[in-house]
Amino acid sequence: MSTPVVITCALNGIFTDPKQFNIPVTPEQMAREAKGAYDAGAACMHVHFRRQEADKGHLPSWDPTLATEISQAIREACPGVIFNQSTGVVGPDVDGPLACIYAIRPEIAACNAGSLNYLKVKADGTWAWPPLMFDNPVKKVQSFLDMMAETGSVPEFECFDVGIVRCVDMYARAGLFKGKADYNFVMGVESGMPADPDLLPILIRLLREDSTWQVTAIGRTNIWALHRRTAELGGQLRTGLEDTFYLPDGTRAASNAHLIEAMAKIARESGREIASPEEARKILGVRIPAQSHA
Repeated sequence: MSTPVVITCALNGIFTDPKQFNIPVTPEQMAREAKGAYDAGAACMHVHFRRQEADKGHLPSWDPTLATEISQAIREACPGVIFNQSTGVVGPDVDGPLACIYAIRPEIAACNAGSLNYLKVKADGTWAWPPLMFDNPVKKVQSFLDMMAETGSVPEFECFDVGIVRCVDMYARAGLFKGKADYNFVMGVESGMPADPDLLPILIRLLREDSTWQVTAIGRTNIWALHRRTAELGGQLRTGLEDTFYLPDGTRAASNAHLIEAMAKIARESGREIASPEEARKILGVRIPAQSHA
């Protein structure tokens, strides 16, 4: 496999408490973590915005001014980097994520492509958190796709289950978006697709023609075997402290850079070179970043 591979770093995620884990929150912290990942081979940064108060850093923020500060800090630290904005929200109020997309014009924006009962049960049979519906009805998906079309942001369709993968083709046929599709198979969430490399050939057969795809491997079990198989089958790669805290040898990663270094090693062992930001833009079909509108 000679095609260069795009590596995305998922810098921080949502709800992980920065008082307990080494998760970046402030623009300065985000830029520092991004720079380490960028130097290790990540051409794309997937970013969640967090509240800036000392006791609220585990909560999301949809302040366009903060989004602009974080975007600019990361771009200054990582020349040519591709910015990938999270948009995930529970409930019908999408004004905050839409305002952030409008403000920073990310090259890529996550588009959760379907709904999922987001569940986890502990060893004692109790819920790890109250049962949650991560709701993404078609009307909500459409609102994100319309804004992404307006700002020139490529939608990255996050798919937590096989049926959600199949929905992406229906969205295209129904006119919700145009052009090739960029899929993200989210695997390892306990109520979604397992982190099983054997699923990948099935998922790949469901892709629209001329699509790009990657895997988000959540947790600890099987994730590095899944990344290796993704590289072998021609997919793009993603890891970061949003997705896992664990390196291939089972030790805890101290930073995003350590995870990206491990991912780059797997890519090269699979016969893939690491795409530069310029190569990554061509592979993913994204534009040169536009000026923010905050």
